[in-house]
Amino acid sequence: MSSISKNSGLNQSPISWFVFGLMASVTFVGILSELMPSGILPQMTVGLGIEQTQVGFLVGTYALASAIFAIPLISMTLWVNRKILLLALLTGFAVSNIVVGITSSYYLIVAMRILGGICAGIMWPMIAAYGTALVPENMHGKAITIIMAGNTFGVSLGLPIMTFIGTHVGWRMSFLVLGGLGALIALLAMKFLPAVKGEKLTQSNSPLAVLKIPGVWIVLALTFLAVVAHYSTYTYITLLVETIAFTGGISLALLIFGIGSVISVILSAKIIDTHLRGLIVSMLGDGVIAMLLFVFFKGTSGFAHLAFLLWGLAFGPLVTMFQTAVSHQVTQAKAIATSVQSSVFNFSIMIATWLAGLILVNIPETGVFGIVYLSILCFIPAIIITFLSKKTLDANKLVNSAEQVVFNR
Repeated sequence: MSSISKNSGLNQSPISWFVFGLMASVTFVGILSELMPSGILPQMTVGLGIEQTQVGFLVGTYALASAIFAIPLISMTLWVNRKILLLALLTGFAVSNIVVGITSSYYLIVAMRILGGICAGIMWPMIAAYGTALVPENMHGKAITIIMAGNTFGVSLGLPIMTFIGTHVGWRMSFLVLGGLGALIALLAMKFLPAVKGEKLTQSNSPLAVLKIPGVWIVLALTFLAVVAHYSTYTYITLLVETIAFTGGISLALLIFGIGSVISVILSAKIIDTHLRGLIVSMLGDGVIAMLLFVFFKGTSGFAHLAFLLWGLAFGPLVTMFQTAVSHQVTQAKAIATSVQSSVFNFSIMIATWLAGLILVNIPETGVFGIVYLSILCFIPAIIITFLSKKTLDANKLVNSAEQVVFNR
């Protein structure tokens, strides 16, 4: 049975902090490209002369393109050298953001958002597989954690910076700066990232083969529950802050949340390869405790601040935990497996926002706390499933017996 490690010949090398930091900068650009319009929504609305819902549509379009195109395009590009593919994706990010920054055509902006979403749909699963091909199997989780730290830093630090640029210099400058950053990272990647051969798509490493593995379905279920739990409430975090009259307002809430996220990413990098199941249980537990603190203590100083910190801790390694978990279910087709997980992740975000909206419209008497209750109802079964999935999440060998049955046919 061949694997990515045999293709690369590099997987016995220790982690290079520069190389993996450079990969993290790619995910940093990816998450900022997705969320940028939400941070400068008023400025884009006025600047383009459109409705706020049309600007919001630009975020949804990006996520939808990522979800729809991830699996088929990852399958189509599986044979391409990982470095060459990443350079093409970075070029796509740079072009899409720069064009948005200079055009006044809403329809062209939508097209560029779709282009960016397609690039992200390929990038998220591909870069995880790319990174794990460079290190031994017992360091896969750490590699993915470092790479996906760009996502956490993008949300907690990058978005506030880009929002500041958008509000003080101009919303177009935010996109131009991000496009320029993408181009710079592409140049650095061209010089410093190692080349890794792609794989030939076969029946044994196709999406259908991956979906025959029971452990993959467990990870997908956990992804869905955890994403809905987090994003349903996070979508309306401003409303939550206003409802509980949080001391310090949304800025302080996001700062505390961001601090928690950064702390958890650093901690998870140290234990994810040896205590994955314990990490997932702990992070989900932090999430449910945070929601319960909101319910019982509302905006009480101290308790509310602790709630945002715990929520940030739970949110930080969200992407990392489940991409690591799904990649542990396979030796071949890591990019395919993570593309399936990434698609479920993106669809789950859409479902989360849809359910949260339904609660606000149809159960107005509960207000934002109705959404908090939804989060709790998702966190609890996720904890139970994780606790019971010892064989899937704690296995020392990355290939369980179910996978061997599929891949050895």
